[in-house]
Amino acid sequence: MILNVSNINKAYDGKEVLRDVSFHIEEREKAALVGVNGAGKSTLLKIIMNLEEADSGSTVLSKDQRIGYLAQHQEISGDATIYEQLLSVKQELLDLSRKIRESEHLMAALEGDELEAEMKRYSVMTEAFERNGGYAYRSEVTGVLKGLGFSEEDFAKQLRTLSGGQKTRVALGELLLTAPDIILLDEPTNHLDMHSIEWLETYLINYPGAVLIVSHERYFLNRVVSKVIELERGTARAYSGNYDEYSKKKEALRRAAYAAYVNAQREREHQEAVIAKLRQFNREKSIKRAESREKLLSKMDPVEKPLTEDEQIAFRFAPSVVSGNDVLTVEELAKAFHGQTLFSHLSFELKKGEHVSLIGDNGTGKSTILKILNGVLPADEGHFTYGTNVLSAYYDQEMHVLDSNKTIFEEISDDYPAMTNTQIRTKLAAFLFTEDDVFKRIGDLSGGERARVSLCKLMLSSANLLMLDEPTNHLDIQSREVLESAIRAYEGTVLCVSHDRYFINRTADRILDLTQKQLLNYIGNYDYYVEKKADVERAYLTQAERASEGAEISAAKLDWQTQKELEAQKRKRTNDLKRLEQRIEALEEESRGIDALFDDPEISSDAVRLTELSSRKAALMEELETAYAEWETLEEG
Repeated sequence: MILNVSNINKAYDGKEVLRDVSFHIEEREKAALVGVNGAGKSTLLKIIMNLEEADSGSTVLSKDQRIGYLAQHQEISGDATIYEQLLSVKQELLDLSRKIRESEHLMAALEGDELEAEMKRYSVMTEAFERNGGYAYRSEVTGVLKGLGFSEEDFAKQLRTLSGGQKTRVALGELLLTAPDIILLDEPTNHLDMHSIEWLETYLINYPGAVLIVSHERYFLNRVVSKVIELERGTARAYSGNYDEYSKKKEALRRAAYAAYVNAQREREHQEAVIAKLRQFNREKSIKRAESREKLLSKMDPVEKPLTEDEQIAFRFAPSVVSGNDVLTVEELAKAFHGQTLFSHLSFELKKGEHVSLIGDNGTGKSTILKILNGVLPADEGHFTYGTNVLSAYYDQEMHVLDSNKTIFEEISDDYPAMTNTQIRTKLAAFLFTEDDVFKRIGDLSGGERARVSLCKLMLSSANLLMLDEPTNHLDIQSREVLESAIRAYEGTVLCVSHDRYFINRTADRILDLTQKQLLNYIGNYDYYVEKKADVERAYLTQAERASEGAEISAAKLDWQTQKELEAQKRKRTNDLKRLEQRIEALEEESRGIDALFDDPEISSDAVRLTELSSRKAALMEELETAYAEWETLEEG
């Protein structure tokens, strides 16, 4: 066991958040901490990190174990570059490298016993340098930065110029490179695109330490964790398995708990009816029997009502009219910002009833496409047309459609003046806004509350085309699942931008992947996309309109020129691999030769020669690391 959390209690202003929370994390274990918004997940992580104090209880980290923590928001700044900031994590190796260089210069001027002593010190330092990854740490830093979505052009950006999301990614990179024995991660995927999330999944799966993750990204949790700790109504319960296994076990327990609650209520009602009847008889024996039953009833432990669907958001989307078969036609769309082209010549169609997910890396222009289609931004080139009887509604991830100065009630009543007060309250109650909650000001709401207001307006629109930009942002897992069910049951057309792969997998029947300024079309859900992605990209990214087995990219067939291009690319890759393997073999051969020279008694007493060989050995190791990385890239491509 590396971390033990025992009987943690925490309340704010008399409101209980955590009650006797206990669990433990084993060495190398990967666990998730889940619960609805406000359940106390982030608070618990802060208590473990001693950033907040528990009212009672304790957290114990095993002796000599190091713990690391990634908060949701980072306050890092300064003139250091992204690369310098991450490289500073390896300061011990940087210092050791400097000392090795100093020792090499020093040995050239020493003789006799002093030389022998310095040579021993030098040997200890070089062994430590190699043992601790001294020849690979720069490659490791570069790999982490690229994995987290930073390009080489980004490496030189100063911290003070970064956005909040970029700062969080820098902090995550620092944490991973520090490699503590246990890592606590609070929503680590919030600012990552799909490729970066996939990279992080692989990194954490293979991470030699333990990990405790707070995340709403269920696809991510399915791949990474083997235990789920749920916070519900202040208490904690641990489930073995990934998210899907937890979800099944949770549902079985919920059904059992509800059955137990119903049975307990029936038994209580039955006993109360019997007691009332006995008292009606008004005889000494019957009254005594009633009193006896009352005592037994008072000793019965009350069964707490489990969370039911009545306590979750509940809604459905229902189009007011049926659209024509051709819902949306987009032709030759193009957009650039500050001279940087996001996309050009984009064309696609939406047919009635299709549920389409638009995916791609951060910054490729997905949200921009939705803004153009909804008149928020103009297109530079191209045009689009809506079909017959199409009524569209737009969910903006930035929620600019909400007026921060209005109350929740006013936001609905102003847009739907025909609705009565009772009707408005009924609709808002479905999104968990009851009593005085409806008079909260939009500007004072949390991200999750604003998302629920936006969803309520989306439902009331009765549109037959929904355009959604990151609709699961700010929603807890339960709310995401309700939204998924509503979209699955929706008979209209959907165009959705999302990085939530679990959500995409459950709601999409077609995927448009915006990659390298082109749209690739996949007729299937996210699992299908993953299955076909490598083949499609390898074969067709050099030409926008081609067809692929199992993935409909366009109606065009591969022409003769395209086939020749593909064959030429394949030959070049094969030749590049062969040349790189020959280079690696030569470098390794030279490295083995230097190792043999180190064992030569004559050379081991020659300080100048040793210095030269050590410098060459270090250079060789760096060249090899670079060559290995290039070989992996080519082999995967």
